[in-house]
Amino acid sequence: MIKKAKGFYETFDRKEPGTRATHYCPGCGHGIIHKLIAEAMVELGIQDRTVFVSPVGCAAFCFHYFDCGNVAGPHGRASAVATGVTRALPGKVVISYQGDGDLGAIGFNNAFQAANRGEHFACFFVNNSIYAMTGGQMAPTTMLGQRTTTTPFGRDAVKEGYPLKVCEVLNQLEAPVFIERVSVSDTKSIMQAKKAVRKALEIQRDGKGYAFVEFLSPCPTNWRMDAVTAANFVTEQMEKVFPLGNLRDRSADPAPVPNAIPQISVERLMGAGHDGASAQTDAGFKERRFKFSGFGGQGVLSLGLVIAEAAGASGRFVSWLPSYGPEQRGGYASCSVVVSGKEVGSPTVDTPDVLVVMSQQAAEKFASTVPQGGVVLHEASLPRPIARDGVRVLAFPASKIAAEAGTPKAANTALLGALTALDLHGLPEEKVLLALDASFAAKPALVDRNRKVYQAAYAWAKENL
Repeated sequence: MIKKAKGFYETFDRKEPGTRATHYCPGCGHGIIHKLIAEAMVELGIQDRTVFVSPVGCAAFCFHYFDCGNVAGPHGRASAVATGVTRALPGKVVISYQGDGDLGAIGFNNAFQAANRGEHFACFFVNNSIYAMTGGQMAPTTMLGQRTTTTPFGRDAVKEGYPLKVCEVLNQLEAPVFIERVSVSDTKSIMQAKKAVRKALEIQRDGKGYAFVEFLSPCPTNWRMDAVTAANFVTEQMEKVFPLGNLRDRSADPAPVPNAIPQISVERLMGAGHDGASAQTDAGFKERRFKFSGFGGQGVLSLGLVIAEAAGASGRFVSWLPSYGPEQRGGYASCSVVVSGKEVGSPTVDTPDVLVVMSQQAAEKFASTVPQGGVVLHEASLPRPIARDGVRVLAFPASKIAAEAGTPKAANTALLGALTALDLHGLPEEKVLLALDASFAAKPALVDRNRKVYQAAYAWAKENL
């Protein structure tokens, strides 16, 4: 009968209900490492406040074994997920468990930056010098001359570079509290590994900071060896490249204390606008959702920001969310604005009540998202957007009006005039004009010119729409 180690679930029901066997290959080191971690959790009395972050790789099913809190991270991102857990749940004991492909390749920057920040979790790094789960390809830790499916003649330093020594890299950083490399190839090494695991978790229990333990682990299946030969390979080959030992232990030092940050209430931080107006709950005000879109450089983001600023100055709750890629200048850009009589639940706008479009691409992308009863206000030089039944589609010659008023680049201001004339935003005109003026604070010469465009557009919309 297989004796279950403390800290594990009673049975491992991933594939076969009632089994006590893991999914690991015979001779694999993961099972030993799991047992060391599970027993240390129980012995230290931290099992009920531990959160274990599983990787993508051979150990992807850790959550079927460890009887504690469990989170599964995307490939290479276990250290990033662990960072989020420690910050969201301070006081928890957090473990990030990663292999050499997961941490050393796609996830290296996540792990490196977490170590550099001294995040409060223990990172257990399993080094078997190969990509095991995907069939035995070369990993960042593959040794020179070692044969893999992608280096059939052995790793060549000229072609593939040198093996990555993660402990030595992290030891250059200031923040880590504990760094040690151990092995699970024989009984003596396993006992030392047990001490390192316990120390790393004690550091988490005591809130001291970042701890890193690297395990040299056999992989008989992908090395094409039996279990005994694989264990000897760790001792005779891997330990020459990756020397065992403690590189750092500052666990006796006091835990660093973060700088005190003045506490400011949400009401004080968010309650007042630029002119001192405070948002007030108004159950009678119907929430209005806007989408402004066009090419980068047309001023669609600025147009949305003016509406948002005017709403805030009018005592409304408001959000402004821009969206653009590297094509901001000359490419696609948009922003979403929500104006409400209560706190805004989400700044995203998927079904705008009012859609303002200044490019054909924007019309094609968003016109169909406007629900029945909504309005599409588009630049008149564009083809008429295809919208749902019950949606008002209004063509407005914004570019022409702006040009005739002497400021061709102010088509966005012209659209603002039309929105006000049609009362599509529900805001006082004086607040809109003040927000418009404020948007040109850095270029005061443009204030009067844009006011002129606004007035011309307002008059045209009142007469023609």
